[in-house]
Amino acid sequence: MTDPLAGFLAALDLTDTGARTREDIFTGPSQWMPGGRVFGGQVLAQSLVAATRTVPDDRSVHSMHGYFLRPGDVELPITFSVDRIHDGRSFSTRRTQCYQNGVPILSMIASFQDADSGLEHAVEMPANLPDPESLPSAAEVLGRIEHPVARFWATQRAFDIRHVQEPVYFPGATDHTPKQAVWMKAIGRLPDDPNLHRAALAYASDYVILEPIMRAHGLSWAAPGLKAASLDHAMWWHRDGRVDEWLLYEQASPAAGGGRGLSFGRIFARDGTLLATVGQEGMVRVPTV
Repeated sequence: MTDPLAGFLAALDLTDTGARTREDIFTGPSQWMPGGRVFGGQVLAQSLVAATRTVPDDRSVHSMHGYFLRPGDVELPITFSVDRIHDGRSFSTRRTQCYQNGVPILSMIASFQDADSGLEHAVEMPANLPDPESLPSAAEVLGRIEHPVARFWATQRAFDIRHVQEPVYFPGATDHTPKQAVWMKAIGRLPDDPNLHRAALAYASDYVILEPIMRAHGLSWAAPGLKAASLDHAMWWHRDGRVDEWLLYEQASPAAGGGRGLSFGRIFARDGTLLATVGQEGMVRVPTV
């Protein structure tokens, strides 16, 4: 057992291993996970941190698109190689390739922009939802279950995640609607670094994004033979926000087929400000389908 928040921050504190050769190469640790596979949100956030290290300080990420190519091994560090694809008057584009054992496990491209003015509008946050303080935490729901995954989710995640609907941790959920909402925030205060908060938002965005697909079919994480894995991940940041304050993550799945499912999500600050939009396609397979 470790301090989850300290481990999270350590994972995002990459080492510049290309400084001597003047290459944009960084390394970072892998956080331990049940099953031995690197958490997708971790490598997404790390790849974004690596890319951010190579752009001017006045430019922030506004979009990224990544493909998960191979499962990562939690026993190995990860190498991040950044290509400076383009630097324009307002935008910079970077590609990060993430390697273990000399082969890529994630390929990500991101775009950065300096501060600019323009048209503004945003959808409204869903109304009449319960406050996060009124909902049980994962620790309260899972804390008494003696299973390594349940114990990890209850005590070792850096984010407090609270489902508005009945969680899909266990079989028996009666709501088969392909949408859900969760409140989430970091379990402690984070540094006042907007780039860190944007990377942390990418990290947290991967936690529950596939659950609307499962919910549509009455599946739970405990379903026998379930295999679920992220295939790709896209994210757009609209405004800055803090991940150590409550955020509402609204998600819906428009389609599933061929052993894959698609989900979209919107992340709102508690005051209703739309911070980011997320899209992910994942592999979701069960033996009887």
